[in-house]
Amino acid sequence: MRTINLALFFISDIFLLVLLVSSIVEREKRASFISFAGLLFNSLLWLIFIRFDHLSPVKEINLVAVIGLFIFAFISLIPFFPPGADRDISQVEKYDERDNMFARNNLQFHPEPAAAYYSAHPEKKEIDKKIRDKPELGEPGSTYYDHYGSPVMDAAFSYLARTRFAASGEISKKKKKITNEEMTRAIRDIARLYGAVDVGFTELRPYHLYSRSGRHKEGWGEVIKNKHRSAVVFVVKMDVDMINEAPSLPAAIEASHQYVEAAKIAHITAEYIRSFGYDARGHTDANYQVLCVPLAVDSGIGVLGRLGIFMHPVYGPCVRLSVVTTDLKLEETKKKKNHRIEHFCRVCKKCADNCPSKSIPHDEELSSRGFRHWSIDQEKCFSLWKTFGTDCAVCIRVCPYTKPDTPVHRLVRFYISRNSLNQRIALFFDDLLYGRKQAIPGRNPDLFRTKDLMRAKIQL
Repeated sequence: MRTINLALFFISDIFLLVLLVSSIVEREKRASFISFAGLLFNSLLWLIFIRFDHLSPVKEINLVAVIGLFIFAFISLIPFFPPGADRDISQVEKYDERDNMFARNNLQFHPEPAAAYYSAHPEKKEIDKKIRDKPELGEPGSTYYDHYGSPVMDAAFSYLARTRFAASGEISKKKKKITNEEMTRAIRDIARLYGAVDVGFTELRPYHLYSRSGRHKEGWGEVIKNKHRSAVVFVVKMDVDMINEAPSLPAAIEASHQYVEAAKIAHITAEYIRSFGYDARGHTDANYQVLCVPLAVDSGIGVLGRLGIFMHPVYGPCVRLSVVTTDLKLEETKKKKNHRIEHFCRVCKKCADNCPSKSIPHDEELSSRGFRHWSIDQEKCFSLWKTFGTDCAVCIRVCPYTKPDTPVHRLVRFYISRNSLNQRIALFFDDLLYGRKQAIPGRNPDLFRTKDLMRAKIQL
């Protein structure tokens, strides 16, 4: 028994020590304190078992503890989740971009489209007016406005607006000889080179497209016509330290930063495909013909989370997406089973508990547009964005999947991928280490000046 005790003592202490170091490196004070306390308690417990293993009742308690640990470890490795019904997407209705809150907010600058939209949707006129009466994102008057910091976010989105012309381009008149397999590999390599952490390929289906354009005055209300065959989805990760400042300004700056990075990958990839004689279009922030999340889900690289956005198996919702569609036939990504993430979203509800606008549902998925899926109250959500002057991101910040890709968190992700019991245990410890409800800062952090605003933990 002493040999077993020594082995379990060292294994458990090493894990708790690594957890402690990881928490310190991540500057998680609560997790660091609890990890340290757990390390002390664990060491004391096993030292008692080792030193007094010949005494009763220590011997009996020791035996029960060891047997319990082995049973727990065995159960933890059993893969099991309750069966879940797949979404029936055979009757999906296309989404009209004109109904998107960004498009509706822009109507204040375009009287004619506004008159047409509210004639067709009079029930939305009053709520949209209340939202438009608030300052625009990054403008003075919002909670987290900063004279020097807010223009960083604005500059990124202004730059993106001027890159809209890069979405399409001239197609080479000479069609080069290629193979679908090699072209798929080359696109994946290019995406990785320019900063993508994951790439998905899927067939472009009708429900992936908006029904009508609505984000800009040019082409407003026109039917989306895209006859491409394939779609490539690019995933870029956001800096966890920046997002941990949500809903204050650093989180919004990081979001705008990664929208730029995602756009860069899409534009370069589209240009690359066109050089082989095939049409391609980039779909980036404020210049989409497609819905990125359904494409990402169908490409097999993640799922739709309770918080209404894409969830990656490694980086959770702490990512941004861009897309390229093309008439080139590409090899589809081998579909991965990510149902474990969906199940975790059903039991977690941390985003719903922490959402300051109460936009995220606690209930099960509801049906709309002809299929069952998570969706949020976009009016409540966007209204709070304009109050904050940022894109909030509290739901992303509190999600248990929003953790650095370190050995400890990889082990936890593997652990929760096995069964539903593991998920509930992991959620309990996530609440214990990081808190169930997380405080919202009343102001931006103090300014921390650095030459590298995006890689260091910017504080504005």
